[in-house]
Amino acid sequence: MTARERQETEKSPQAGIGEAVRTRSKKVSRNPQRTHAAILEAATEEFAAHGFGGARVDAIAARAQTNKRMLYHYFGDKEGLYLAVLEATYAAIRNAERHLDLARRDPEEGMRELALFTWRHFLAHPEFLSLLVTENLHQAHYLQRSDRVLEMHSHFIDELSDVLRRGEAAGVFRSAVDPVSVYLTIAALGFFYLSNRHTLSTIFARKLTSPDALNAWGEHIVEVTLASIRA
Repeated sequence: MTARERQETEKSPQAGIGEAVRTRSKKVSRNPQRTHAAILEAATEEFAAHGFGGARVDAIAARAQTNKRMLYHYFGDKEGLYLAVLEATYAAIRNAERHLDLARRDPEEGMRELALFTWRHFLAHPEFLSLLVTENLHQAHYLQRSDRVLEMHSHFIDELSDVLRRGEAAGVFRSAVDPVSVYLTIAALGFFYLSNRHTLSTIFARKLTSPDALNAWGEHIVEVTLASIRA
């Protein structure tokens, strides 16, 4: 900052704030990976809160402490950014599932851990459920453009199929269980509960958001899932 700029800053507190913001933005823009990640995180929050139609590019840029030019540079346009958010959100849950190491687990234990993991991920990432609602309102219009999502889910279904085959061979799971149906059972039990928790709590006069209720429902998901595939 020059001597003249310092003098102007001393005269105007707002000028000082503006200079700080510009300096921070410059630092962010000089780190491409950090800028990319900041925009993606800000966009996830904005799309989850307001949907695709209600989300504003200006608001995303402000959240990320950058400018629209950088946003368009990395993601092309609003649609490109929204698709990147969807892909990153799905990648997060699929990558986390790999730490379950299903291939080396006892089949029944593996299914239990997968069911609990899915439930806990839904609890920890409400933005994921919000984005799913938004994209279903659009009839998966944007998700259909992604080859990456298809690839990561194909890998996941292969792992789940292996668990079910090993369980069948051990005599603990029934034969010819459809892995997609199994996962839909797990996801549906968790998604419906959370997406309707406020209305259900009201009509049944039961606090479904209490820690005890949430833990109990997680165990219920496990039991229903295992009961549906046991031999």
